[in-house]
Amino acid sequence: MENDHDIWKWQEPGTAWKGAGLYHITLTIPSREPLLGDLFIPDNNPTKAFVDRTTLGDALVDNLVSLYLYHPDIQVLHFCLMPDHLHAIWYVKRTMPKGIMSSIRGFWQAAKQLGRAYSYLSSSLSLNAIQDNTQEAKNRFSEVTDTLRRQLGDDAYYRLPPVFTEMPHIRPMGQRRQLPATLRYIDMNPQRLATKKLMPEYFRVQEGIEIAGRMYNGVGNADLLQRAQYMPVHVRRTMVEEAEHGDNTRLRDYMNGCVLAARQGAVMVSPFISPKEKDVMEVLLKEGLPFIYIADNGFRDYYKPQDSLFDAVARKNVLILSPWEYDPHKHHVTRAECVALNQMAEEICSLSSIIPN
Repeated sequence: MENDHDIWKWQEPGTAWKGAGLYHITLTIPSREPLLGDLFIPDNNPTKAFVDRTTLGDALVDNLVSLYLYHPDIQVLHFCLMPDHLHAIWYVKRTMPKGIMSSIRGFWQAAKQLGRAYSYLSSSLSLNAIQDNTQEAKNRFSEVTDTLRRQLGDDAYYRLPPVFTEMPHIRPMGQRRQLPATLRYIDMNPQRLATKKLMPEYFRVQEGIEIAGRMYNGVGNADLLQRAQYMPVHVRRTMVEEAEHGDNTRLRDYMNGCVLAARQGAVMVSPFISPKEKDVMEVLLKEGLPFIYIADNGFRDYYKPQDSLFDAVARKNVLILSPWEYDPHKHHVTRAECVALNQMAEEICSLSSIIPN
């Protein structure tokens, strides 16, 4: 989830945090198999969506909520289990001599133990017997987990697939005000997965979209490319400088003009890079007006638009385009990329009857 909350930093290899604070932990099944739960969407209403845990999912949650028994300085504030991953917020109450990485590794090792038990049982029992969350299945799973290594011996035990083959992702939450946004993000996971399942054509990556001789990939409502009118949103530096010196007339009129054009039917097009351009996008989002957003990075596997953009895609108001492949190491947009992105917006708009001055 790199695009989710870019204000957080990914855990760097070899880094160990020791201080008190809040941490967003995500443990994922890399194969993305839905081994932890089944998504249900009552009445095809995403707001009612929920995840029914499998035996493996239930065991993983039990492991999470019992964390305090082994690490009393850590409190699990909140969690959400999804079919293929687990989100949790950990509150580290005081400085940890060995850092949070020691606790994370312990949690991961326990998860892998559960994964090996699942692999063993799934090879000897029917999948239904493993995935059902009956008390009988829970007891069977618990018995196998506790004794499997002794029964098989180390060599055979460690050859079993551990399911959770990748280290959990850790995101330190540097400011307490991030907590409400993270809680909402976690709690919205079932609803947004349900929305994606009900509207796959809008949330899958559409490849090979040709516009003005340039190739893009896109997510969202591609029908926005069939509109008659387009207009770029490009706040010039001179407008901002004039406003900083006390004359905000040109900047105000330009931003208001963008919103008015959108209200009159124009599809706004922009990478929305500068703060003032982002202000225009916020108004478009708030009023449900259509726009095309040109992203400065490509779409990773299992891409999901963030927060308000996700909701706008679900309402068919947005198309997100990118001409580039996804770069997992990309953190900042360069000046040259800004120029290129704005040029792309101009190219798209040149195909319509509205040509900005």
